[in-house]
Amino acid sequence: MDAKLINPFINATMNVLETMAFVKSKCGKPYLKKDDTAKGDVTGVIGLTGETNGTIAVTFDELSILKIVSNMFGEEITQLNHEVADAVGELTNMISGQARRELEELGKVFEAAIPSVITGKGHTIIHYTDGPKIAIPFTTDEGAFTIEVCLEK
Repeated sequence: MDAKLINPFINATMNVLETMAFVKSKCGKPYLKKDDTAKGDVTGVIGLTGETNGTIAVTFDELSILKIVSNMFGEEITQLNHEVADAVGELTNMISGQARRELEELGKVFEAAIPSVITGKGHTIIHYTDGPKIAIPFTTDEGAFTIEVCLEK
């Protein structure tokens, strides 16, 4: 998969979290993910069509998303609930939107669907296409999260 298609998602993720939740994140080394098990406890998934078809998923561990949502809401959130799930859906939508704008500047036009959110330890993420799943791990001061990009070849 062309790195030019991945970098906008990395940039958008870091920018959205810093802007919306005042959380700085560090990007780890991308890798080819072989299984469907989520790395986190809450995952936002959004389908993409256009230049090619695929999905992106943003999966947060509990500690990282509780801190992110607490910062977004301006109050301490201590457990995973519907408000957290809604926030993950909105974060996924914002990341998708910013990444698609950057991709459009490269001449790659994508449309996005409405995000879905999956919660629970050890849940699976089934991507829409069977293309390679590129996982990009991130760390924050409070925890970790991973974005997955899966696009048709």
